[in-house]
Amino acid sequence: MDYTQLGRTGLKVSRLCLGTMNFGPATTQEDSFAIMDHAHELGINFFDTANVYGWKKGEGITENIIGRWFAQGGGRREKTVIATKLYGGMGDWPNEDRLSALNIRRACDASLKRMQTDYIDLYQAHHVDRNTPFEEFWEAMDILKQQGKILYVGSSNFAGWHIAKAQETARRRNSVGLVSEQTHYNLLVRPAELEVIPVCEDYGLGLIPWSPLAGGLLGGILRKIDKGRSASENIVRELEKHRSKIEQYEAFCDELGADPADVGLAWLLHQRVVTAPIIGPRTLAQLDGNVKSLDITLDEQALARLDEIFPGFKTAPEEYAW
Repeated sequence: MDYTQLGRTGLKVSRLCLGTMNFGPATTQEDSFAIMDHAHELGINFFDTANVYGWKKGEGITENIIGRWFAQGGGRREKTVIATKLYGGMGDWPNEDRLSALNIRRACDASLKRMQTDYIDLYQAHHVDRNTPFEEFWEAMDILKQQGKILYVGSSNFAGWHIAKAQETARRRNSVGLVSEQTHYNLLVRPAELEVIPVCEDYGLGLIPWSPLAGGLLGGILRKIDKGRSASENIVRELEKHRSKIEQYEAFCDELGADPADVGLAWLLHQRVVTAPIIGPRTLAQLDGNVKSLDITLDEQALARLDEIFPGFKTAPEEYAW
């Protein structure tokens, strides 16, 4: 396993981040335990979750599974850099969602209890809260740091200017500020290149791409359908929209002699400021398959061909102005 620093921090994390969103809804607790144990065997030390995962309001199903796994001991907690998120609704009463100081305090304590740990390595805002000033956000986060409940703060789904505003507010408070941004980024979805990636590079944030395979579109979808694999209506709709690109992509992966999913992950690992794509295996076999991406080196010619198939963006404002 390869490791890198998380943004400008001294924290070392694996180049692949284990996403746990399937734990509970799609993967049993027993299988989730096996996947997390195997991730450690492979050297993956970076796990991502969220208080809303499990998708039953207020239950925190996925965090509870992780907590029961930690409780088995064997160094599981000590070997894991655990990242979780808050923002989504955990109840129907006021102040049970978003980023008020009150919800930050309560949500953190609840996540700690569910995960049976006394600290969170990376605590992330799952979305920007336009109703909460960043001054309030940082005061609450700094208190959690002082209490030893969290070590680092990250964002998710922030626009570039949100990150800049958050960082400048933190600077005025002599706070470390954000150390990472978790964003939607893959070969097919590349708007992050306009402003999010440049601002992360400028402020020293690590980039953690979610949905690295575009919901499966970059995972060999055509050959899977040809073999009789079913797909959701949404995936079928998106496939028809991008069929020409996907056909070219899978043909190019055949030329490389590599699985499309591995190529999609490898491409992200070649992009600047990317720390670790979030992989979300439902099975051990899928986890083993994802790790193969670390062995793929894409030369300049291959990267250029992928850019031809999936055109990206120049840094703003050059993308739309001189």
